[in-house]
Amino acid sequence: MGEVIIGGPLDRRDVVKTLLSDRKDLLVVTGLGSSAYDVMAAGDHDNNYYLWAAMGSAAMVGLGIASAQPDKNVLVVTGDGEALMGFGALATIALRKPKNLTIAILDNGHFGETGMQVSHAGRGISLDRVAQSCGFCWTSEIQDMEGVEDLRERVYAKDGLKLATIKIKAENLPRVLPPRDGAYIKNRFRASLGFQPI
Repeated sequence: MGEVIIGGPLDRRDVVKTLLSDRKDLLVVTGLGSSAYDVMAAGDHDNNYYLWAAMGSAAMVGLGIASAQPDKNVLVVTGDGEALMGFGALATIALRKPKNLTIAILDNGHFGETGMQVSHAGRGISLDRVAQSCGFCWTSEIQDMEGVEDLRERVYAKDGLKLATIKIKAENLPRVLPPRDGAYIKNRFRASLGFQPI
């Protein structure tokens, strides 16, 4: 068993609110569970693509959207447990290297949606270092709000693929539920990009 290193000092809702402040036409993909609640708590938006029942898929959905919309900035907001579920996605994304994609991993060191068991990240796996070894252009572990504000600026620079692990407190906050209708979320997102519903 690895050393237990649980979460960090930051408030997840403050982090996400800061990342999404003055967001303009930023496209946002959420992992399921708490990261979706955090994005919703920061304010619902037509450019939010909330994932439900798709654990491990957020980064790859972000890759697809970033590839299809190269003129738009894409931010994936997900948790360490969800990112671990789609671990191999980091290698695939690194090979594609979309310049307009940033992945923000809210790392509390737990599998928050299944009972707050300690995650691999909570036992010392550094997802930002994994991304770095895969070939991401920029990676960081963020432990303070100054780092979050720096990341927000980087989201809007189409200067290469980026990933940050943001160390947050391990806490179970009240849920702020986004829409749960997948067809509605998809069609609203498509409409915001100028496409017809399907």
